[in-house]
Amino acid sequence: MKFPPGKLVVTRGVFELIDRNDEFAKHVSLSLRRHLSGDWGDLCDEDRVANESALLEGERLFSAYEKEGLPKIWIITERDRSVTTILFPDEY
Repeated sequence: MKFPPGKLVVTRGVFELIDRNDEFAKHVSLSLRRHLSGDWGDLCDEDRVANESALLEGERLFSAYEKEGLPKIWIITERDRSVTTILFPDEY
């Protein structure tokens, strides 16, 4: 783990799909592990570089994960590392 996640929060939409779909639940779990290890998922190079700087400078961290057949998720860790939120892009 490259940084502390703080409190873990999932939006209602993500929670409801986790509850109904085991494959999605596994995808969320794996994506969170990737996020916390500094694997920013499906981002462009510019956003990856921005995250690496944010990691060193204590800024907000953002990652995005896609898996075929499942909706894209975003994971955001606040700059003070107090909260990490998992959400769908349309819930932002």
